[in-house]
Amino acid sequence: MAIGDELSSIDFKSMIGGPLDAVVRAQAQSAQTSVDFIKSVGFDEDSGEPTMVTFSYMKAIEIKDADGNVTSVEPQKYDLTVPILTMLPIPFIRVEETTISFNAKINSVQESTTTSSTSLNTSLSAKGGWGPVSVKLSASFARKSAKSASSKIERTYSLSVNVRAVQDELPAGTEKLLGILESAITEVRSGA
Repeated sequence: MAIGDELSSIDFKSMIGGPLDAVVRAQAQSAQTSVDFIKSVGFDEDSGEPTMVTFSYMKAIEIKDADGNVTSVEPQKYDLTVPILTMLPIPFIRVEETTISFNAKINSVQESTTTSSTSLNTSLSAKGGWGPVSVKLSASFARKSAKSASSKIERTYSLSVNVRAVQDELPAGTEKLLGILESAITEVRSGA
């Protein structure tokens, strides 16, 4: 197998596309998590009204006479009602950067050795004359063949995916929603 064939058998689409697809899915899941958080934490499931938190605290109030002079300072109890979404960080995670690195190291070594040798040795001798005829025939044939083949392929692949996610800025609609909720913050004197 040639190196080009080896590289073409690697499924680059799934090696590179797989991590990118996972990043896109993670981004979509992050957006859905933000929506779920706002719905479940920020609003009452039955009424759809904002979830409010009320705090009670003591506040020093100046008591003035008819001329506007401060005559005393008395502590009075106040209640502060705040939408909970204005107090919590809303999770808006955004994938800022994705780096995919693919390294392939393929060593292909193919060796082939063929050795062939042929030898033919013949000899013929004849003896002739007035006497008995003697013929001496001698022949030899030798063929030697040796084949050797070896193949070695080493493969090393590595895939590295680095994802950097950051807390994103709030979308304009969410900022507008929080601005409206902030205007719903009320401070009233207890029992008033």
